[in-house]
Amino acid sequence: MDSFEKNLLQSPTGSHWKRIGVRHHHGINLPLFSLKSKESCGIGEYPDLIPILNWCKEVGFDVLQLLPLNDSTIDISPYSALSAFALSPLNLGLSTLPYVHENPELKGMISELQKLNALQRISYPAVVKGKEAFLRKYYSLFWSRISSDITFKRFIEENRFWLKPYALFWVLKEETHGWGWESWQPIVDLGKTYEENAEKMNFFLMLQYLCFQQMCAVKEHAEHLGVFLKGDIPILINRESADVWMNRPLFHLEFSAGAPPDMYAPKGQNWGFPLYNWEQMQKTDDLWWKERLRISGKIYHIYRLDHIVGFFRIWAIARDYTGTEGHYIPHDHAQWIPQGRRILNMMLENSGMLPIGEDLGNVPPEVRVELKNRGICGTRVMRWERYWHREGQPFVPYNEYIPQSMTTVSTHDSEGVQLWWRNHPQDAKAFAAFKNWPYEPELSEQRLIEILKDSHKTNSLFHINLLSEYLAFIPNMTWEKLEDERINVPGTVSDFNWSYRFRPTVEEIIQNHTLRERVQYLLS
Repeated sequence: MDSFEKNLLQSPTGSHWKRIGVRHHHGINLPLFSLKSKESCGIGEYPDLIPILNWCKEVGFDVLQLLPLNDSTIDISPYSALSAFALSPLNLGLSTLPYVHENPELKGMISELQKLNALQRISYPAVVKGKEAFLRKYYSLFWSRISSDITFKRFIEENRFWLKPYALFWVLKEETHGWGWESWQPIVDLGKTYEENAEKMNFFLMLQYLCFQQMCAVKEHAEHLGVFLKGDIPILINRESADVWMNRPLFHLEFSAGAPPDMYAPKGQNWGFPLYNWEQMQKTDDLWWKERLRISGKIYHIYRLDHIVGFFRIWAIARDYTGTEGHYIPHDHAQWIPQGRRILNMMLENSGMLPIGEDLGNVPPEVRVELKNRGICGTRVMRWERYWHREGQPFVPYNEYIPQSMTTVSTHDSEGVQLWWRNHPQDAKAFAAFKNWPYEPELSEQRLIEILKDSHKTNSLFHINLLSEYLAFIPNMTWEKLEDERINVPGTVSDFNWSYRFRPTVEEIIQNHTLRERVQYLLS
């Protein structure tokens, strides 16, 4: 055992690394909603991950990373969830639900929903409407059988912290025709309110039971193959969520989180999410966060810790103001490291999942030192890894990446490599010089393959890229326009965002011999 591995295993994440292994890990990242299979109904579904995991094992990947899976039915952004615990019912695999094939009407509804797979992008209104109708019918037929199952009763008991509040939240939201909880009548007697709405809540209890049944089966299959599931835990939660409604003292509702002005956003950013009241969290022994990690640990082995610098300090903006009018909380710079250290220690002590930090952007150097000392990997996006304060801003050589990092060529918020190359010629010229390539305005297939191969050869312990980057060098595996391969365009609100769908089906992806051979070459 070399000194680096020894130090890592003796760090606060040592037990986590022991489970995962201090070695190079390679994998893919994908939004579940973007998959389509012969069985899925207009959107990617939990069972679609089973054949993808099999493919990962075959080609040599040992990590499958997913975008957040939490219920965000109203705001389709997976980073704006209505629950930090509940999984999205939109991703339920309808064809594999218990008893479903006993009923011809349900099978017919599935066939109709599967026609939505032909659309280039996801039609959320159609998926929501169709799946809602199906699941209501399913509930009316099979609730009595599901509710009598001992595993269902155990699920309700094990998730009582969040499950009943979440179910009640949806009942009240439907009764108020979607109005925000701040307009609801205050609850005087919570126990009585639960009793009065118990029958209506059962539908939402059933949905979560089915969601977790399917995702736990996915995790079990991943473990059988020796592949790790990497989840994504957004640091913040939608103001309109069940969690904020039921736990208001744990949040600073007078502020919204955001980012200060920078070269990319001169007016700053206001994300609209409330801040955590960390002092109040600590008084409750951080129970909310501990439960969040416990539930996530049921379906993941590793997790992306979104905006990890926000645990140390976060840009706070008074409601209805712009990002230029904010300030950091804590105000005192000297409190940043102690606060972040306490929070991260709490997380590490209460979860066996290995965290990987999203530490992109303006991160104080002392925060990165703290992450390194705790054995937490940061994120290295190759196109942004430059010595920004040196003359000419040269790219960082791959052998200078610190091992405690994850290398990737792009993110769900950025352009794919080919579109980045076309849209940012100055950066592309600098990268070409770094690689000793003659600059060409269009990135060739061969250069794309070289970049992807490089991404698997850096010093980083993790090497994970979006699945779409690998599909890009196989004919007809991506959409004709590079712009149509984008998942999200930050700072914009449109039906385009989060509606991306892979051009090939799951079956076409896993059966393509050329793709398999190319990926195996990249890992060789």
